[in-house]
Amino acid sequence: MPPGPPISPEQFAALPPEFQALLRAVIDYYEGRIAVLEARIVELESQLPKSPKNSSLPPSTQHPHAKPTPPKPKSKKKRGGQVGHKKHARPLRPTDQCDDVQSLKPTECRRCGLHLVGQDAQPLRHQVWELPEIQPHVTEYQLHRLSCKCGATTCAELPPGVPCGQSGPRLIAFTALLMAYYRQSKRRTAEFLTTLLGVPCCAATTVKMQNQTTTAVRGAYDELLAQLPQQETLSADETPSKEGTSKVWLWTFVAKNFTAFALRNSREATAIDELLTDKFGGVVTCDRAKMYWRARRLQWCWAHLRRDFQAWIDQPDGVAKRLGYDLARATRKLFEHWANYRDGTLSRAGLQRRMAPVRRDVERYLLRGLQSGKKILVGTCRELFEHRAWLWEFTRTAGVEPTNNASERALRQAVIWRKLSFGTQSAAGSRFVETMLTVIETCRQQGRRVCDYLTTALQAHFSQQEVPALIPRV
Repeated sequence: MPPGPPISPEQFAALPPEFQALLRAVIDYYEGRIAVLEARIVELESQLPKSPKNSSLPPSTQHPHAKPTPPKPKSKKKRGGQVGHKKHARPLRPTDQCDDVQSLKPTECRRCGLHLVGQDAQPLRHQVWELPEIQPHVTEYQLHRLSCKCGATTCAELPPGVPCGQSGPRLIAFTALLMAYYRQSKRRTAEFLTTLLGVPCCAATTVKMQNQTTTAVRGAYDELLAQLPQQETLSADETPSKEGTSKVWLWTFVAKNFTAFALRNSREATAIDELLTDKFGGVVTCDRAKMYWRARRLQWCWAHLRRDFQAWIDQPDGVAKRLGYDLARATRKLFEHWANYRDGTLSRAGLQRRMAPVRRDVERYLLRGLQSGKKILVGTCRELFEHRAWLWEFTRTAGVEPTNNASERALRQAVIWRKLSFGTQSAAGSRFVETMLTVIETCRQQGRRVCDYLTTALQAHFSQQEVPALIPRV
C-alpha cells in the first residue's frame, strides 16, 4: 500500500527497491497492529460497567452513592405532612379492654374557682401504651421417687407436652424467630433473652433450641416440599450461599398458597429433577438459566429481559442501541397491558388481543438482531427466538405472571440473612435455614401468625402428636 504524506508516490518510487520493501513491511505491521487495537477498543467499550438496571445483578450489589441519581424535579410542597391531609393515629382500644382505667375530674372551675361536681357523659379519652415488666413464667415439676415394699423405686413422669429441657414451646419458638425472622446472631439472641426477658441463656442454648425447632417442623416441611410437583404454576429462583467452607445454593419456589426453600450442594439441573420430579407438568416462571429447562414448560422473566435490552441501549454500537430501544418500547407496552389486566380493566381475551401485535413486533426485532451479525446480539436473539413460546406463556395460562418477581421477593430476606450471618456452619444449620424460611414465608403468604404456628407445632411435638400442616391437607 503506498504510504501517505509526507512521502509522495514519486518520492517513494525513487527509493531503492530494498528500502521500499522494508518500508512496506513496516507499514503493513503497524496497520495490522492498529486494526487489532481498534477492535480491542470496541470490545472494551462494549463492556460497560454492569448495574442492576442493565444486568441481573441484585440491587444490593450497588452502593447507594456509587453513581449520582438523576435529579428529581423540585416540588413546591414542603417536606412532611401537608396541610389538610388525613390524620393517621393509633385507634383507641375499647374501654373494657384496657388494663387500667383512671377517671380524672376537675375539682374547681378554671375561671372562678368554684367547686365542681357531676360527671361528663362523653369524657375525652387518652390512652398510653406501655410494656409491662417482663418476668419469665417458671413452672417447677417435682418428680417424687417412691419405694415399694418389694424394694423397687418408682419415679413420677413429666406430664404429656412438658419438654425434657428447661425451655418451653413459646420460648423456643420466640428464640427461633429472633434468629430467623429478625436475623439476630446466636450471641445477640442469647444476650436479648438474658438482659431483656430475664431468661438465662448462652449461644449453645440457642443452638439447642434451633435444632428442636427444626425437628418439630421438619415433618410439615417435608410434606409441603412433596406438594411442589403437583402445582400448576411456580415462580423459581436461586442464590449462592455457604455451608462451612463449601458453596451451596438456596432454591426457592413460590406457589399459589405456599413458598418452599431448599439448600442444595449444586446449581445444576439435578436439583430441579429432585425437587420437582418427572411428575411436574406445570409452568415455571424463571430467568433464562438452562437448569430450569428440565421443567419443559417455562415463562421467561420479562424483568430480566428488560435489563438485557437496557444493556444494549447502553452500548456504543448504533445497531445494538437501536434494537435495545425498539425492544424496550415493546416491553413497556407489554407491562402496560399486563397492569390493565391485573387491575381488572382488561379481560383475558382482551389481554391476548392486545398482546398479539406486541408479540409480532418483538419477534420481528429478534429476527433483526439475529441477522445483524453483531456478536453481542446474535446469541441472545437466537435463544429468545428459538424459544419464543416461553416468552408468552402468561398470555395462554391463567395464574402465570410475566416476571419471577414473587420468587425474588421471597429470596430477598434470605439474601439479607446470608449477608449478615455469612451462611451456615453445618448441615443442621442449613436444615434450620431452609425450614424456617419456608415456615415464615408460607405463614406470611397465608396471613397466619408465624409465632402461633411455631408454638403450636412445638407443643404438638413435645406431646408426641401430629404437627399441624403448613398447607391444608386434602
